[in-house]
Amino acid sequence: HPHPHPHPHPHPQLPPSPPPLPSPLKAEPSPSPSPPLKVSVAAGEAGGITQNIGAYKLTTRDGSMTMLDTPGHAAFSLMRERGANITDVIILVVAADDGVKEQTVESIRAAKQAGCPLVVAINKIDKEGADPSVVKQGLLEHEVVLEDFGGETQSVEVSAKEGTGLDKLIEQVLPQSELLDLKANPERLASGVVLEARQVTGQGAVATALVQKGTLRSGDVVVAGAQWGRVKLLL
Repeated sequence: HPHPHPHPHPHPQLPPSPPPLPSPLKAEPSPSPSPPLKVSVAAGEAGGITQNIGAYKLTTRDGSMTMLDTPGHAAFSLMRERGANITDVIILVVAADDGVKEQTVESIRAAKQAGCPLVVAINKIDKEGADPSVVKQGLLEHEVVLEDFGGETQSVEVSAKEGTGLDKLIEQVLPQSELLDLKANPERLASGVVLEARQVTGQGAVATALVQKGTLRSGDVVVAGAQWGRVKLLL
């Protein structure tokens, strides 16, 4: 279908790169994981565990990024895989007091299959018994070679609870987007991915969507798989 407002040039100059899209793949088997970049999350969810793929925008003095927060519990492997397949940069979160577990290996596999740059966040360094060196050695055994060992994968020691190291983590992620040279055309029809959808009383079908290209507007008709509808409201 032709765009209702075609661009005057057949090959428009694409604008500067949009915010990068990192996805924290949490690999913590703990029942109370603390994801990076936000401290008071999952507190109201069952067992203190993130139950869904959350999306939010983070703005810093150096730039902005859209974050996808995927669950770290073993029961949510498909959600982590989905998050890995739609992101630009993957933040692999490993608990310093647990080391490399089954979920970590699974997340590494998903990251490699997605072909995305990887940044490792070694979390919970504030906890007693935390040993980042054990995490680094465990990652090496699964072919994730950190810069400490002469590799190319960057790692940052953080504490989501205390806020330690989060600024440094962001500094590691933003340059990755510059290397990827991300660009998108806002003048075209929107296309993207529906992260989650639910029925809300009084509102009907409500979806959390990631627009990867173009611009989505109220009144647009959208198609997702076998379903279709019209955008009534953008929240």
